[in-house]
Amino acid sequence: VGCDRSKNLVDICGGKNFQAFVCDALSVPIRSGSCDACISIAVIHHFSTAERRLANIRELARLLRPGGMALIYVWAMEQEYKSQKSKYLKEKNGSKDKEEINTGMAQRPRLSDQMCLSSSQDSACSGRLFNDSKDEGCDAKPVAGSRLPVHTNRTSFHSQDLLVPWHLKGGTKKKGESVHPVLFPAGSKESQELSPVFHRYYHVFSEGELEAACRSLDCVRVQNSYYDQGNWCVVLEKL
Repeated sequence: VGCDRSKNLVDICGGKNFQAFVCDALSVPIRSGSCDACISIAVIHHFSTAERRLANIRELARLLRPGGMALIYVWAMEQEYKSQKSKYLKEKNGSKDKEEINTGMAQRPRLSDQMCLSSSQDSACSGRLFNDSKDEGCDAKPVAGSRLPVHTNRTSFHSQDLLVPWHLKGGTKKKGESVHPVLFPAGSKESQELSPVFHRYYHVFSEGELEAACRSLDCVRVQNSYYDQGNWCVVLEKL
């Protein structure tokens, strides 16, 4: 079961016969202790305060049964780690196909490898990490009324709290079909003729920050903490 604040995205899931519903990630309408596993991919880095980021981790823990596991991915401040650049820095506009532009940088590891779940359906959960993908070529122009810096896509981060520019693209409607707007990274081929630009807030996590937040909760145990292609990742177990 999936959830998102965007009704359009939830509708897309429904159209593909996936179960999903609209909700706030800080208040998920699911009974406490009822989930064997939870996945939070590229969500927590959109919360603007440390208190809200911690509240989201606490909400994930609430959903888990004792012994249940959670996998969390957030965008890393360190896009070059141990002398290796992330795909985000390596990939240039036009060097990948459209799927790469939309789906992001890293391959998500198998949950059975990272979380050691006992379910026979572990392998069905593996696939791409749908992280937030951005492309180079967008000028970092200031946003009126905002004190936050605007990130220049495909470059290293110079601030943990920043805005990332995206373009909104409307689909072509066919008879009997609905149109779902799609966000394309500013500067990408798809965004060349599009307007306006939307700026999304991100808090990029520094090394150890996500793990420290998780360890501050006495209801979970950190089973694993690692770096994966420009993301900081933690596997939690509910106590």
